[in-house]
Amino acid sequence: MRAFFCITILFVFTFSCQTKTGKSASEMAKFTGTIADSAAVVSAHPFASKAGIEILKKGGNAVDAAVAVHFALAVVYPRAGNIGGGGFMILREADGKLNSLDFREKCPAAGHRDLYLDADGNVVPRLSIDGHLGAGVPGSVDGMYTAHKKYGKLDWKVLLQPAIDLAEDGHMVSEIEAEYMNDNREKFDKFSTTGKYFTNPSNRWKGGDKLKQIDLAATLKRIQTNGRSGFYEGQTADLIVDEMKRSNGIITHTDLLAYRSVWREPIIGNYKNDYRIISMGPPSSGGIALLQMCEMAERFPVKEWGFQSAKTAHIMIEAERLAYADRASHLGDPDFFPVPLEGLLEEQYLSQRAKLINQSEATRSKNVKAGSPKGATAVEGKMPAESNETTHYSIVDKWGNAVSITTTLNSNYGSKVFVAGAGFLLNNEMDDFSAKPGVYNQFGLLGNEANAIAPEKRMLSSMTPTIVEKEGELFMVLGTPGGATIITSVFQNILNVIEFEMSMQESVNAPRFHHQWFPDTVYVEEEAFNVEIKSDLEKMGHRIKSRGSLIDKNYIGKVDAILVRKDAKLEAAADIRGEDTALGY
Repeated sequence: MRAFFCITILFVFTFSCQTKTGKSASEMAKFTGTIADSAAVVSAHPFASKAGIEILKKGGNAVDAAVAVHFALAVVYPRAGNIGGGGFMILREADGKLNSLDFREKCPAAGHRDLYLDADGNVVPRLSIDGHLGAGVPGSVDGMYTAHKKYGKLDWKVLLQPAIDLAEDGHMVSEIEAEYMNDNREKFDKFSTTGKYFTNPSNRWKGGDKLKQIDLAATLKRIQTNGRSGFYEGQTADLIVDEMKRSNGIITHTDLLAYRSVWREPIIGNYKNDYRIISMGPPSSGGIALLQMCEMAERFPVKEWGFQSAKTAHIMIEAERLAYADRASHLGDPDFFPVPLEGLLEEQYLSQRAKLINQSEATRSKNVKAGSPKGATAVEGKMPAESNETTHYSIVDKWGNAVSITTTLNSNYGSKVFVAGAGFLLNNEMDDFSAKPGVYNQFGLLGNEANAIAPEKRMLSSMTPTIVEKEGELFMVLGTPGGATIITSVFQNILNVIEFEMSMQESVNAPRFHHQWFPDTVYVEEEAFNVEIKSDLEKMGHRIKSRGSLIDKNYIGKVDAILVRKDAKLEAAADIRGEDTALGY
């Protein structure tokens, strides 16, 4: 049975790579995604999508499949998939009931406001990024276990087996993953206390090489047998704490034992009359900022103006600028900071914000301030953001249950620290806190008081797992990696489908642009604007900078989404920007 699984997945993987490299971006954008009658899974890697779809075929529900996908990604997509990181989940049950799970990492108890400052009060460069001190307490394993305990249908052990097989038997790495591992070899050697992971006899990976992860398989078996205690207690916990002690890490046994995911109310808002958007609330900034952008944009005739016309792009950019300004000052962990949720989403407040948009001229970001919604605490600040190397997966099962999950290690391969003996990477999510208000983090974004470091606090995030309803029925499930660009990528895809009537695959593959208030720059994929539109935007005062092509490493977002079509079939769309794969039946 295991051999058949491997042969099948190899076929899927090979086909996926051939398709993505054999067509131009413009040709691929015309393709329709996988069409399914009953259920679908879309993730960043074909092996993970295969693991999820097999669980659905065995009678598992969307949460069961999510568990299988999540742990498979930890094996085959290690630069973002993880058991040493954290994330968020949005769930919509078939009967319309909603929930959201916060399994974001937490600051260890020994963390403090000045953790990354020197004796003179200056930020020590890269101290929160590279090595052990950058790691927050992981939430992924508890998140998956907590979700399964409440909603799962199949036995937990069944859901871990695909990942264990992939780790124990090995999987063939793609050319892309091989390149990433080679590029990070020196950092693995520098910041890990063991050099035995991600090595091969030639010390140089190439596509088609087999990667076995025996220590990781053993760790997964402990989780399979003992659930959350197989990670936060016992041998794995001992290995994590031992790893911390070998360098300057601060995660303790007490931190691990104390970690718990939190069920939170999702953020819900309307787009026009027919659509309801369900997304993640704080400590994710994604849901609030997304709804602000949508509700400001709906006041303008973007459908009439057309997809990525100068007028449409201008309005979207200005809405993004305003939303990100609010994000900077008003958002943080709600368990530590009074986030003015109702005020930020109040119709009158957003109407006032939208009136600040000049339809013919770009506003300079230095002249844009956070608003003063009801319930706001006066806080000055600018934004942090996480790395592009997050990952997202979307799932709909045969009963109509849907999950949207975004998870991350932060940077590529997180802190570059492997837990010796356990075989997995630790996150560097502590960099998502504000090391010092007014100081840039690794992604060129500035910190704020609301997101200052504090023991057991969750760091602010841009992750935006989202579900959209149309006339009360499931319509779209989507999300993306991309750091600060996550929110704007989700925003654009919602408008692409609703306003510009794209198929899900056309929308996912469409070129994107991004503005985040500061720096005062519109980042664009090269294919986004033609010469005339770019010129028109520059005449309005927008400063445009290319991020490269949508099919190179500098793309904006990597959306994996599912659309319920008019004929009730599921269109599952995997982004051409990566090795993402959509499967269904």
